[in-house]
Amino acid sequence: MESTGSVGEAPGGPRVLVVGGGIAGLGAAQRLCGHSAFPHLRVLEATARAGGRIRSERSFGGVVEVGAHWIHGPSRGNPIFQLAAEYGLLGEKELSEENQLVETGGHVGLPSVSYASSGARVSLQLVAEMATLFYGLIDQTREFLHAAETPVPSVGEYLKKEIGQHVAGWTEDEETRKLKLAILNSFFNLECCVSGTHSMDLVALAPFGEYTVLPGLDCTFSKGYQGLTNCMMASLPEDTVVFEKPVKTIHWNGSFQEAAFPGETFPVSVECEDGDRFLAHHVIVTVPLGFLKEHLDTFFDPPLPAEKAEAIRKIGFGTNNKIFLEFEEPFWEPDCQLIQLVWEDTSPLEDAAPALQDAWFQKLIGFVVLPAFASVHVLCGFIAGLESEFMETLSDEEVLLCLTQVLRRVTGNPRLPAPKSVLRSRWHSAPYTRGSYSYVAVGSTGGDLDLMAQPLPADGAGAQLQILFAGEATHRTFYSTTHGALLSGWREADRLLSLWAAQVQQPRPRL
Repeated sequence: MESTGSVGEAPGGPRVLVVGGGIAGLGAAQRLCGHSAFPHLRVLEATARAGGRIRSERSFGGVVEVGAHWIHGPSRGNPIFQLAAEYGLLGEKELSEENQLVETGGHVGLPSVSYASSGARVSLQLVAEMATLFYGLIDQTREFLHAAETPVPSVGEYLKKEIGQHVAGWTEDEETRKLKLAILNSFFNLECCVSGTHSMDLVALAPFGEYTVLPGLDCTFSKGYQGLTNCMMASLPEDTVVFEKPVKTIHWNGSFQEAAFPGETFPVSVECEDGDRFLAHHVIVTVPLGFLKEHLDTFFDPPLPAEKAEAIRKIGFGTNNKIFLEFEEPFWEPDCQLIQLVWEDTSPLEDAAPALQDAWFQKLIGFVVLPAFASVHVLCGFIAGLESEFMETLSDEEVLLCLTQVLRRVTGNPRLPAPKSVLRSRWHSAPYTRGSYSYVAVGSTGGDLDLMAQPLPADGAGAQLQILFAGEATHRTFYSTTHGALLSGWREADRLLSLWAAQVQQPRPRL
């Protein structure tokens, strides 16, 4: 195949396509649009809306986050926080110096109330004691980052091994010991939500400490996270984003031509599901890892280099869903923020695997109490893993009925009024997402995330930077976050800007 020559040969600058209109794609587009050298830019978005896994919906008389919920580590080093502040999307409390200095260690706060499956309340002192043990061990797992070897392959196995040693020294009666294990099991389920995995046994121990926690007390957007991506969209030239344009195959390393540009050849041709083709010098791929995993064999032509394809297969990508329940009246106390559910007779040390249809709800960690809108009261439940994926297959009525029974059981009130309505995310079923976010799985390393980020062609010869990669799963230390996604989009835009600057500066031959 012939070389396409330098990027600067295009009339009016290089043609760039961004595949995916989530925050990584929008971030890259915004960065490139700020430069006059990139007038030919299109973002191809498969769905009818921008934002990707940032998705705020008007519901229950207010706004709920179906996707990203918090700014994790809202402080000066967080670009999401900075951008939200610039756009005026945060309140005084969120912007306060005090909030920015809080060090959470990335751990979720303690519950306001803890319900056991027998209908009794669990002592919050006991919960706090187990939280100290659990999070102390989680902090220890991060210390294996630079170790020559790890005692076990996964975070889950390490936690279980350590907990097993603690249990041997417990002196309480058997009932209390069993309750402590059940509380710890609830923390394991919570950690599955945080990591976006089915089991902590799937999360690699050695690289676990590479994930970086920024300072700041996690905060939310009072008017919705999507306000941020809406502002980014509004800053782009009109018609930059093309909606409902799913991409089928990216043909690269080619020499493609179109009538509109006689004599001009392009190394990349992006073929859409509807048959349309877009030619480009550079394509920034920002699609979720779950989608890439599913379409790996058909999405790139020629196929990706074996090493890169292997990294895509190995990195973990799981499901974390939310279930919102709306109530006429709250059954919880006015100052309640987090309701924990503890399933008695469960233990992280035992591999209990009852049938999904009978026990999927036991993976539910409990509920976050959303700020009340007017007279509307909403709980937001979190559930990860295969149980979460099974929940997606049920009807709204089945989920509502099941959770009504669960709440009546744990509160010990058989007449607790059923929720008025239910709304839930279904990230695993979403065809262009296929899950929630990435984690470093057993068998993969942080190096695989860097491999994900490497542009093609890998040798840098011929036409440079034909395909670039962005998205949360390409950020080695901030994977699974919106700030990781945004930074990755900026990184790839900067990569193109550097290439462009280098080519513009090349001395021209004298006539």
